[in-house]
Amino acid sequence: MFQLQVNKDITLRLLELHDASAIFQLIDQDRLYLREWLPWVDLVLFPQQYSTIIPLWHKQYAEKQGFEAGIFYKEKLVGMMSLQQIDWQNRQASIGYFLASSAQGKGIMTRTVSAVLNYAFYYLKLNRIEIKCGLKNKKSMAIPEKLLFTKEGIIRDGEFLYDHYHDLVLFSMLAKEWHHLHRKGKNNAPYV
Repeated sequence: MFQLQVNKDITLRLLELHDASAIFQLIDQDRLYLREWLPWVDLVLFPQQYSTIIPLWHKQYAEKQGFEAGIFYKEKLVGMMSLQQIDWQNRQASIGYFLASSAQGKGIMTRTVSAVLNYAFYYLKLNRIEIKCGLKNKKSMAIPEKLLFTKEGIIRDGEFLYDHYHDLVLFSMLAKEWHHLHRKGKNNAPYV
């Protein structure tokens, strides 16, 4: 089963069925905050939904199509991270994430994304990772900016959020750029 120890306080791992209540509570307690940027929040109505979703996430991982994993800070579930849309022919994928408002400002997401980049580039041997963020979602955009991703441009009306379209910013990191940053000491994520 997938588990990545980011540092002594942060662990990224696949969720299990016994985590269904925790993931539901994480979303439910921050519902209005998360709804601003995530189009699926209104579909999360009760914890039992995860009894069918979590096995699908396990299947996705088993079939080498990426992962949907919980971010645990000091053993408490505080967010989610995904490596998705893996295109093995072109060796590229995208990363998605969200973090509870109460867990922000501690560097959790920056460290976790950095560790996932190490996993993607060194272990999976992918060549390109993308992150798409809402143009007005400054907190989300701060992550690829801190990690020195390249801002490639704006995807106009790139996502539908409940009752309107909004623009997305497309960021990318190439394996050769990440390796170069490692050699220069500009990222401090652990190797996996």
